[in-house]
Amino acid sequence: MLASTGLVSCNFSFPLKKSLDFIIPAQTPITKTPFLRTSFSSRFLRPCTGVTPIFTFYKKSPSQKCRSSTETRNSHDPVLEKASVLESDLDGNGSSPGGESRDWTTSILLFLLWAGLIYYVFNLTPNQTPSRDEYFLKKLLNLKGDDGFRMNEVLVSLWYIMGLWPLVYSMLLLPTGRSSKSKIPVWPFLMLSCFGGAYALLPYFVLWKPPSPPIEEPELRRWPLNFLESKLTAGISLAAGLGIIVYAGLANEDVWKEFYQYFRESKFIHITCIDFSLLSAFAPFWVYNDMTARRWYDKGFWLLPLSLIPFLGPALYILLRPALASASLSPSSSEEK
Repeated sequence: MLASTGLVSCNFSFPLKKSLDFIIPAQTPITKTPFLRTSFSSRFLRPCTGVTPIFTFYKKSPSQKCRSSTETRNSHDPVLEKASVLESDLDGNGSSPGGESRDWTTSILLFLLWAGLIYYVFNLTPNQTPSRDEYFLKKLLNLKGDDGFRMNEVLVSLWYIMGLWPLVYSMLLLPTGRSSKSKIPVWPFLMLSCFGGAYALLPYFVLWKPPSPPIEEPELRRWPLNFLESKLTAGISLAAGLGIIVYAGLANEDVWKEFYQYFRESKFIHITCIDFSLLSAFAPFWVYNDMTARRWYDKGFWLLPLSLIPFLGPALYILLRPALASASLSPSSSEEK
């Protein structure tokens, strides 16, 4: 730079690779008479010779960033706008100072659905045979011995398949369905789903906020992830579910008619059928969430239509999905790498 130069311009004629910012080491020694005198208590550098300041300096550790004053002259320059975007990416995560605004629409709709279901279960479901419901429950829990009564095959299949649904949802929600922003743990809801099914999981769906927190390698070798990520567990779940569904499918027409009559009269069977329908309806979404978290959508997208098949679709996906050790779990972890 010549000493007689009165104006310094950063409007270069050649394209810049990334931005118009220059990184100048903060501790570079100056051997000649300084043209600019810096004052670290101020945001701007003021020249000693009265020349209009051209560069604006922002303190960066361990260096300083030099920005052209043309950025203030032409704020609509697309090149400068792109540079500002790159600068915001370097300075932080690009979020606004006020924080991200949460869209509560889905949460409100899910809460209304859950509240409506709870009201329907306690007030509107048929309850014509409470004593028979109690008898069926004792028979299914093996609290009654063999008294010669043959249980409905479809009802028995529904009872056992409902016992497998919490395991399938545990394999879908742990760890890729965990909520990192609302700080709500998922395991209490999964435990309650063993007794309440979808009625216990819906409150978590209301509070859930992605993305899931990152997973460390040692965590994959500990309980319960080592059990839930096991292909043996997935294979046994799929085989058991397939056997139960085949058992119900082989029942004759009279058995199905009897089950339909139970559905219309029994409170216990009525709410259990609704529970099964809700778990089947929400499973494809969590399959998609788990698939995208594992970066497997390009190869496993064909499993999404199959996940609409009650129980068997999600169980098949769990068996075929890649292991967490070879998958990136969150966008933040991939960006850090």
